[in-house]
Amino acid sequence: MADTDKTTSVGWYTDAGRLVLRLPSGRVIYPTAAEVVGAEFKGQTTIRGEEVRQRPSQSLPDVKFHRFPPDLRIEVVPPPAGLSTSPSCAIRVYRGNSALDTHVLPTDDQVLVEKAWYPLATEMVTELVAILNASGINQPGSITLRQYLDLRRQASDLVTVLPVPAEPEGRPATTAADLPVGLNATLYPYQHKGFTWLCRIADEGLGCILGDQMGLGKTLQVIALLLRERAIRTAPSLVVAPATLLDNWHREISRFAPSLSVCIHRGHERSGYARVIREYNVVVTSYETAMRDISILGMIDWNVVVLDEAQAIKTPDAQRTMTLKTLPRRAAIAVSGTPVENRLRDLWSLMDFALPGFLGDLPTFESRYSDNEHDAGDLEPLVSPLILRRLVADVAKDLPDRIDIPQAIQLSEEAAARYDAIRAEVVSQYGKAASLVALTRLRMFCTHPFIVDGGTGDPLPHSTKYARLVEILDEIFADNEKVLIFTSYTEMADILAADIRRRFLIPCDVIDGRTPVTDRQPMVDRFGAVMTSAALVLNPKAAGTGLNITAANHVIHYNLEWNPAIEDQATARSHRRGQTRPVTVHRLFHPGTVEEVIDQRAQRKRAIASQAVVGTEGGDEDIADIARAMELSPVLAGADHVP
Repeated sequence: MADTDKTTSVGWYTDAGRLVLRLPSGRVIYPTAAEVVGAEFKGQTTIRGEEVRQRPSQSLPDVKFHRFPPDLRIEVVPPPAGLSTSPSCAIRVYRGNSALDTHVLPTDDQVLVEKAWYPLATEMVTELVAILNASGINQPGSITLRQYLDLRRQASDLVTVLPVPAEPEGRPATTAADLPVGLNATLYPYQHKGFTWLCRIADEGLGCILGDQMGLGKTLQVIALLLRERAIRTAPSLVVAPATLLDNWHREISRFAPSLSVCIHRGHERSGYARVIREYNVVVTSYETAMRDISILGMIDWNVVVLDEAQAIKTPDAQRTMTLKTLPRRAAIAVSGTPVENRLRDLWSLMDFALPGFLGDLPTFESRYSDNEHDAGDLEPLVSPLILRRLVADVAKDLPDRIDIPQAIQLSEEAAARYDAIRAEVVSQYGKAASLVALTRLRMFCTHPFIVDGGTGDPLPHSTKYARLVEILDEIFADNEKVLIFTSYTEMADILAADIRRRFLIPCDVIDGRTPVTDRQPMVDRFGAVMTSAALVLNPKAAGTGLNITAANHVIHYNLEWNPAIEDQATARSHRRGQTRPVTVHRLFHPGTVEEVIDQRAQRKRAIASQAVVGTEGGDEDIADIARAMELSPVLAGADHVP
């Protein structure tokens, strides 16, 4: 709307979207809404003691003047996925269900928009301002995530939450947080974005769920955050993980953030004094130990509390869940590739740890959200600012990446003692003879005690490695994906295939030396044709070459190969041309055993830029590795074992 000549004219005009009155005396005023209504609708001919010659509509014939106030609402714009931009809010004018293209300031008593003038109801503006103030918002505009969440909690007829906006293509994201000094890793762009998101959550003292699909480096993103937090806050952080992964967390922190002081709080060597624990930057403990030592851990005001494999607290009324939610914390991160395993209450439980009370109490939540797609869709925009979940396929733009995940899994105390007994027998039999044959029984026991001791029944309770395998398979099959599992031993192959078919009710075949060569490709073809989850158990030597199995995008090396080239060839059955998805490669091993030597050997060999196949025996290096494997003891190493 073009403003009238405001230099000489006596009467009403607009200036920068506001109504202005020039009085006969030459005085210029900004009239109140009541003065405009009086002049336009009530026949008042004086304002502030001076004569007014025209009604507003006579000076401004193209403006429609309304006597009664419009509806006002607080309009909230959520942050996009990953919080690349800030949430915002505004007081908007509504005609029916349609918002007019204007914002209202808390001090406004009128609004001029789309060639229409409206008075504003002062009591309504006051009520909206009170809602904003209750969330710590003094002025509409860009707001913090905490303010956004508080405002959402007050959602009513006066608050409208818009759909989560999509980021315009080509729009630069908010400047990524600088990586902390001392991080020994190069982050992929999506990992850097995740780190930036975690920083924002931590800075506001909130909580979140890091739900990236397995293989995207959730642990590295968290470690980067913990390193950054150490530089700006003095309080220690706590990582609670399954007992089998404590050693893996310690290794990863030492690898990527060696400047962090780390305490593994476990076993008989753990400290019983909070003052001792406070001296470390990061404390790593198991769920069981955290429950047992809650009286000590609960005395510490933790900076960030991280729950790894957080589906462990998915049951709201479980003692574990209720106990861990009492941990004092400034910020919280629930790490889980499956934040919803079975029911929406799983998500409620994780979110209630991350940000207590945000989703209300459980009865209210379950009365509002049923386990169906519609209610899940209603819930998604509410929780999306606090959940970051990327799929492997979403971050692969070129030839699929190969994502290697070595996992150190502790032996149980009983298994460690049994391993040492076998090791003593092997040493007495072979002495210093450097032969791979001498290591066979030790390698077999690390694969599973059943194939050494002849056990039967459910293999899961007898092996922490097998228990971790089942956890990994749970996540793979929850995503309706396929997996190749490599093992060197026929007994283990049979155990795996039978148990997977029984436990998961999916197809699972075995390809090893017993399988006729002519039958192998047809089995691969059947595997690829399955429309749901499926597994293939393979011997790395028998099926490690000559087969194209790109239907699977997960590879698990259940027992490690002495020759890393054999492993690599086996992995290449899936990670090859024709594969359209990144391939996640899991390598499972027991620290403090022969498998640790094999893992270190593989890392060393792969670091050498050579295409030559590494021999399996005969060299000085091999002899030294075998000798060390014969000496390693999980008991003598002082490892804390899984009960």
